[in-house]
Amino acid sequence: MNAIVCTAPGQMEQRSLERPVLKADHAIVKIRRVGICGTDIHAFEGTQPFFSYPRILGHELAGELVEADNAPGFSKNEPVTILPYFSCGQCIACRSGKPNCCVSIQVFGVHTDGGMMEYISVPSSSLVHGRSLQDDQLALVEPLSISAHGIRRAAVRPGEQVLVVGAGPIGIAAMEFARLAGGIVIAMDVNRERLQFCKDQLHIPFTLHPEDDDVLREITGGNMPSVVIDATGNLSAINKGIYYLAHGGRYVLIGLQKEELRFSHPELHKRETTLLCSRNATREDFEYVINAIENGHTDPSRYITHHIDLENAAAVFSTLLTPGNPVIKAMIRVQD
Repeated sequence: MNAIVCTAPGQMEQRSLERPVLKADHAIVKIRRVGICGTDIHAFEGTQPFFSYPRILGHELAGELVEADNAPGFSKNEPVTILPYFSCGQCIACRSGKPNCCVSIQVFGVHTDGGMMEYISVPSSSLVHGRSLQDDQLALVEPLSISAHGIRRAAVRPGEQVLVVGAGPIGIAAMEFARLAGGIVIAMDVNRERLQFCKDQLHIPFTLHPEDDDVLREITGGNMPSVVIDATGNLSAINKGIYYLAHGGRYVLIGLQKEELRFSHPELHKRETTLLCSRNATREDFEYVINAIENGHTDPSRYITHHIDLENAAAVFSTLLTPGNPVIKAMIRVQD
């Protein structure tokens, strides 16, 4: 079977691998779609902190269940995605209902080989029913769940002003779920084309470039937003985000950066800032997102600007990083 392997930063290769065989408590899934996410891009760049090479990337998946052992309630040939965060079930985080930040977590496509290939073997416990979702929608359940988890961490209240910094897929989804929670959303990005997408496709009323600090203060009546979400993973943006936050506000980091963060303690302290990190997602988040898609509250397929066939993915992957490339979400077509 065909697979795409990131052999080193900046290097992708197409390889032929043996198709996996069924083993105890596992399932074989035929992959149809793989979303390319920020984690994959950062791994390709060499800036992903939880990463070693070579690695098969990909954890935003839509597939078809081929066979499974110990998967009650699942049927052969049904559409599925997976919860790609394999947790131990025993550590303090798992015992506290937070398997998403398990002490020894193994994320599919990060710590272990992922889904940029034709068939995968995963624990049966990771299967998630695809229900009525189309392939492109189903592959985007995972990134939307990342965003939904971040908004749940933020505990957005109706009427609150929420600034989302970063208008990539994670940020865009965070905007949608913040609005579903009743928040008044403000989008910020350095890319004005992405801001235009937010305005045209999501109908976000306020879209700002980071240089528009004075406009942000005007929009918020001088108070600044009570919730700031970082969805960039950019060190400079994360460090600057505290200055956008209202006194008494909550700053939630969904984006991940491997360098040290440096905040001004007086700026952090005088706001009595609540600083939160949001890692991965839970099955509860997956079900919430699938319900939101099925009920028409969001349609993530409109985020997709590029489709790439698996056999071409290695050759064109680097072009996704080209400055000025209008990509918002790229999707790999593996099989139809």
